[in-house]
Order: sequence, then structure tokens, then C-alpha cells
Amino acid sequence: MKIVITGGHHSSALPVIKELKNKSPDCEIIWFGHKYSMVGDKNVTLEFREITDLNIPFYHIHAGKVYKTLNLKRLLKVPYGFFHSLYLLNKIKPDVILSFGGYIAVPVVIAGWVLGIPSVTHEQTVVAGYANKVISIFAKRIMVSWKSSEEYFPKNKTVYTAIPLRSEIFEIKSNTFGVNESLPTIYVTAGKTGSVKINEIIKSGLKEFLNITNIIHQCGDHSEYEYYDQLIDEYEKIKDQVPGKYFVRKFIFSDEIGEAYSKADVVISRSGAHTTAELSALGKKAVLIPIPWVSHNEQYENAKILKDDCLATIVDEKNLNKDVLLEAVKEQLNHQVNIQDLKQDIYLNAGKMIANEVLSIVSPAL
Repeated sequence: MKIVITGGHHSSALPVIKELKNKSPDCEIIWFGHKYSMVGDKNVTLEFREITDLNIPFYHIHAGKVYKTLNLKRLLKVPYGFFHSLYLLNKIKPDVILSFGGYIAVPVVIAGWVLGIPSVTHEQTVVAGYANKVISIFAKRIMVSWKSSEEYFPKNKTVYTAIPLRSEIFEIKSNTFGVNESLPTIYVTAGKTGSVKINEIIKSGLKEFLNITNIIHQCGDHSEYEYYDQLIDEYEKIKDQVPGKYFVRKFIFSDEIGEAYSKADVVISRSGAHTTAELSALGKKAVLIPIPWVSHNEQYENAKILKDDCLATIVDEKNLNKDVLLEAVKEQLNHQVNIQDLKQDIYLNAGKMIANEVLSIVSPAL
């Protein structure tokens, strides 16, 4: 059995891959994705690193983005992405395609439909994006992360599975962040490439933050900005003047993520679907800064779920500066949260449910 997996949320795919291998050890998995995050970036993505570390063949797809794009070169990648996908799928001949949404998955699913290859897709966000609305036309099954998302898709082929989370966020496997135990700790993360705005604020306000907290910081990796080196240099200048400890990583991998979350009293983050679900599952207090330019304002809608659960403060990026972020952190540190039901089992079972749906398309008797 051959399964092609594609889409913009590789973190959601990792638990599903594990379940597919458990349920069907002989299945062959092939990945269609992005080797580089942005045009001009020479550093490979976390997606590429983690997928290839599993010895899964990785094909870089040159897909084009239509939403809010007037760049002719990028628009021309739309048909190119389709024919590239058509060529690869005809060559590989998979039994099924599993999509995790995003514009990169659209040409793959449509090309699969043309070739008679069935596909299933998983929607991570609260509000369905344009890509998954298109994909849903061609997919045999649509799986959603939130019950409220069911309204966006045909009832007869929509299944609620929740969003699959890596088990490592619940497990402490390391002891590398030697924080000052007398201070609270904040964990700063803004996705695979980081955030220029958030990284710049942390850098400029590092001394003020470290006077009241420790910081574990995933700054991301982009060859143009190189914040990792800048942040290390900034800490070297002030580390003897502050009580807080500072730990910076380009990426926090699975061996350290459990420790990072367990030591964090507050998380500063964007509000992508996956991070939002992790914070919800762990009951972590957060300061969320939604990306304002994503389709359907989906990051704000994600953040609102945590705000409604009294777990998060939402900061509009246009109002974001060092003082605003520091005050938001202080507010959350002083905020008392009573978490009664984290529903971790729902998230841990999601990978199994998605794997079952994929295998049932190929072998309906399963």
C-alpha cells in the first residue's frame, strides 16, 4: 500500500504517520511538501527535517498561492503545481492521498482525482480555508478538528476527529532548561520560521523580561534574518545583570518540547490551529498574537477559543510593542486558571481515527 501525504500542517501528520505504521507496517508513505519556507530562503524547513528523519521520501512541490496574490510568477505556479503533481502521482501510483490542507495540497488532490486516486483531507482550523473548501469537492472524506467546523462541509462525508497532537508534549524527556526556580518561565514560539515582530520585541526587551521571568525561546530559522545569533549575542551582553535565564533554539524538537511546556507558566505565541490545540490540551495560559493577514482571520478565531476558556489574552499585532507584551505577560502570570477537564484523550486518539479513515478508503472492510 502506498500513501501520499501532503499539506501545510506537517505537525498534525506526524502522529497519523505513527498510527499508519502501527496498523499497516508494510505501507509505504511518500511526502509532498515544501523544502523551503519562503522564496529566497536557503534554510530547509522543519517539515523537511522531521519528515526525512523518518526516512520518508520527500518531494518538493512548486505550488502556487492564489489568495491575496498578485505576483504573476506565483500565479503561474498554480498550473505548474498541478502538472508537477500529476506527473509525480502517475509515477508513484499511490493507493490514497491524505491531505492536511493548505494551498500546496490543492493541486495534489485535484491531480489525484483526475487519475482516479481517492483522497481524504483534514481541516485543522476553526474556520475552513479556501484550500480545504476546494479540496472538499474532490475528497471522499473530510475530517475536522472542531465540531463547529462541520457546517462548512457536506454532512455525508464529514467526520469529527479533533486535531492529532504529538504525545511528546505530554512527556518530559529532557532536563536542559536550567531555569531560575524562583522566577516564572515564559515559552516564546511563533512557528517554524519564527516571527520577525516577536523576535525583535524579545531582543529589544530581553533585559526587562529577564528581570521578572526566565525565557525559553523558539525563534525559528530563516537565512535572511538570522535571529538566533542576534539573540545569543544580546543575552551575552546582559546575562550577568539579570536573574532570569534565557534559552534560545531555532527549533524545539520532540525531545525537549515536553520540558519546555511543563516549565512554562505562560506561552507567547501566534495562534495557529496546532499550537492552539496544544495549549488547550495542556491548559496553558497564553498571550496570543494572531497573524492578521491569514485567510478568514482564522488565527483570531483560533485564539478566541482559548480566550473564551479564560486561558489567553489576545494582543492585536498593530498594537504590539515591548511594553504591551510585557504587561500582557504580567496579566497572565497573575491570572488564576481552574482547569478541570483537559480532554487529552481526545487529542491523543485523533491520530488513530484519521489513520482508520485513510485505511478504510483503501480497504473498506477495515
